[in-house]
Amino acid sequence: MAERIVPEISLKDFGNRREEITKQLLEAAEYAGFFTLVDHGISEEEIESQFAISKSYFGLPADVKGKIPHDTKTNNGWEYKAQLRASTGTCDQKESLWLRRNSQWPSDEDVPGFRETTESFMAKCAEISAQVLSCFAVALGLPEDHLRVANDPTQPDCLTQLRLIHYPASENAVGSWRAGSHTDIGCLTLLFQRDGEDGLEICPGRETHSSFAMGDTFTPLPAKTGPIVVNIGDMLMAWSDDRLKSNFHRVRAKDVGTSPARYSIAYFNQGRRDFVLQGPKKK
Repeated sequence: MAERIVPEISLKDFGNRREEITKQLLEAAEYAGFFTLVDHGISEEEIESQFAISKSYFGLPADVKGKIPHDTKTNNGWEYKAQLRASTGTCDQKESLWLRRNSQWPSDEDVPGFRETTESFMAKCAEISAQVLSCFAVALGLPEDHLRVANDPTQPDCLTQLRLIHYPASENAVGSWRAGSHTDIGCLTLLFQRDGEDGLEICPGRETHSSFAMGDTFTPLPAKTGPIVVNIGDMLMAWSDDRLKSNFHRVRAKDVGTSPARYSIAYFNQGRRDFVLQGPKKK
C-alpha cells in the first residue's frame, strides 16, 4: 500500500475562511483519518517552551514526580509504565503526567514556571479545539456551539486533559510497542511532536478489519515541531452517528538501532459529564 497522504489544513484567517476550512476538515476526518493543523496560533517557540517544561519535569527523581501519584478515579497525576494495552498484552513503555485545570500541579520549586506556562498552553489548545469543533458541529447539522459548549474546559464538570508524555530511550527494543495500537476514547485529540522524535504510526479506522487493527497496514507519521496532529476519538464518532471515524494509532520503536527518547504532548477534548453523546440521527 502506498504511504497515506495526511492532509495539512491551515487555520489562517479563520473567521473569513470558515466555510472553506469546514469543508477541508470534514473531508479529512471522513476519508484520510488524520490531519495536521498549521497557522493555528501557537508559535514554535511556545511549543518548544512547553516541551522544555515537560522535559524538566520528567528529569526529576521518581520520588519528586511521585508527589502527584496517578489517581485511577480522576485519571490525573504521574504514571510510569503503567498503562496496559489490550492490543499488546503489555504496558506501554512510557511515563506521563495527566493534568486537568483543577488537578494537582508540580510546584514552582520543583519545576519553575510549570503551572503558568502549561495553563497558557492549555488555553490556546482550547481555542484551537473550539474552532475545529464548531466546524464539525455545523457539518453534522448540530448548532454551531454544540460541541464547543459540550467540551468547555472552563466548566467544573469537563473531563478535558493535557497529557505530557515521555518515552525513554530504548536499546534492543527493535520493533517493540512504545504504545500499543488503540483509539482515543475522547472527542478530539491535538498532538504535538518534536523534530526527529518519530515513532507515531496511523491506521485510519475505515480500513481496519480486525481487533485493534492488528495485521492492518500502519503508516509512519514523521514528527515535526509546529504542526498539530489531530485525530477523532470514540466520543466524536458517536456524536457524528459514525460518520467521523475514530482511528487506530500506535508508537513503535525503530526497526534498526536504538530508539532515542521521544516527548509528545496530547490535548484530549473529553467532554462534560452532563452531556449526552448522541448524533442528529440518534444512531
